[in-house]
Amino acid sequence: MDLLSQLQIGSAVTAGLVLGTLVLILLLLSDASKVGNSSLDRAASNDPPDADVAVFLFAGHNLVQSTKPAERLLDAIRENAPPGNLDAWQNDWSMVMQALSHRFADMPTSPDMASNQGRVMLKPVLQGDGGQLVIDWWDGHTRLTLSECGGIPFQSSLQDEAGWLRQAVTGAPYPIWQSDRTGQVIWANTAYRELVARFKPDPPPDADCPALFEIPYTTDSDSTSYRMSVTPLGSVQPYWFDVRSLRLDTGWMNYATDVNAVVNAEIAQRNFVQTLTKTFAQLSIGLAIFDRKRQLALFNPALIDLTSLPAEFLSARPNLLSFFDRLRDRQMMPEPKNYRSWRDQIADLVAAADNGQYRETWSLPSGLTYRISGRPHPDGAVAFLFEDISAEISLTRRFRSQLELGQSVLNTLDQSIAVFSPSGVLAFSNTAYRQMWGIDPDSSFADISVTEASRHWQAGSLPTPVWGDLRDFVVQFGERSDWQADVTLRDGRRVTCQVVPMAGGATMVMFQTSETLAVPTLGDLLHSPA
Repeated sequence: MDLLSQLQIGSAVTAGLVLGTLVLILLLLSDASKVGNSSLDRAASNDPPDADVAVFLFAGHNLVQSTKPAERLLDAIRENAPPGNLDAWQNDWSMVMQALSHRFADMPTSPDMASNQGRVMLKPVLQGDGGQLVIDWWDGHTRLTLSECGGIPFQSSLQDEAGWLRQAVTGAPYPIWQSDRTGQVIWANTAYRELVARFKPDPPPDADCPALFEIPYTTDSDSTSYRMSVTPLGSVQPYWFDVRSLRLDTGWMNYATDVNAVVNAEIAQRNFVQTLTKTFAQLSIGLAIFDRKRQLALFNPALIDLTSLPAEFLSARPNLLSFFDRLRDRQMMPEPKNYRSWRDQIADLVAAADNGQYRETWSLPSGLTYRISGRPHPDGAVAFLFEDISAEISLTRRFRSQLELGQSVLNTLDQSIAVFSPSGVLAFSNTAYRQMWGIDPDSSFADISVTEASRHWQAGSLPTPVWGDLRDFVVQFGERSDWQADVTLRDGRRVTCQVVPMAGGATMVMFQTSETLAVPTLGDLLHSPA
């Protein structure tokens, strides 16, 4: 082969190599383009022609390609983002993840979390949402395919979140409503509308939702709080609410809390305290209540009358020692024998009152007698009661004096006398009775009944039916008349027994020996000198 032929063959081979190289480069470029577009093409080819599908293609955390619906979603995310949130997005994946995580709870925070799963299909949290999110991963790329199925129009996740918040506020059990600057209701939740239907069943025809509370929107502060009442038609019982209002650019956002039970409890407590105060004011017993710090917390007017302490002093809430010091200065308590140990005695007094064991009678220099009682109260408080028992003590002393005088009169008589109560118990007897029958009723702690006394009489006399008749007469009810009978003692003396009914069902029995010429009557006994 000559040189020319060789050159022609070499040129052809070179041209072929160049042409083959160009074809190979074009094929590689075509394959690279298919790598970027295959996922988007497959997503579009698998969905219906009218489906709204947003596809994001990530290389790591960076977004490399997206469809037009995905671009609209990204624009909506940027426009509705709160101030400062754009700086919080570290990369493209974090922006899309935060926007979709409210709608799809299992949205991974990093594309690497789905790298070993190949494909993940996520369903939305909200029931009735027909959307679907598919995550595919291969060769360091992650594809998000967001499809809106079931005819639901495409919305951003931020709009979905706003819908959930609106549903939460609308279904809240507390009344919530928005009003303009004049107080006109612009929007209200279900609880507020139910409240309006309950308290204002016939709203004005030009009002979609009337104002239920008359809130004075005249304050300059950003928030106000009021306790307000609403009275239903045909009723006089108000219902109370705590209303809190927050200032907005266009008006106010208002929240109401039902506090009717709290207000009724406060009213009941206030009425109870007023009733107690009136009761304490009408008591004749002085009342002084000291709190756990031993300061006077409550007193009534009777304490002023009994102790002569000034109302100004008591109103200043003196402590316990100052209170008793002032009583001592005014001689309204017994003078202590040793004043140095008196304060220690006051401490013992308080300790006894804490146990409910303090009870003492004060005999004052003025002749009055007070009964002082200490009672424990809740939360460490202690109450002292001052009661004037002068009349009671005087009556008791007078009654005791009369009893002693009557006993002395009976003891001077020669007749043997025994008095039985309506129940048949020996109440009185004189010295002559004790000497005749050889018995001292005062030496026995137990009561002596007429049955026991008749047995003793029968043991000291000859057999006779008189004692049985006398026993039956003492315990007899109804009309009775006096009678007498003679009995003979075992020493041979004859005794006249006279039985006389007395007032109140009591019975007096008199024994007179035969040596006495005349038996005294009841009238003689009553008029006998002491």
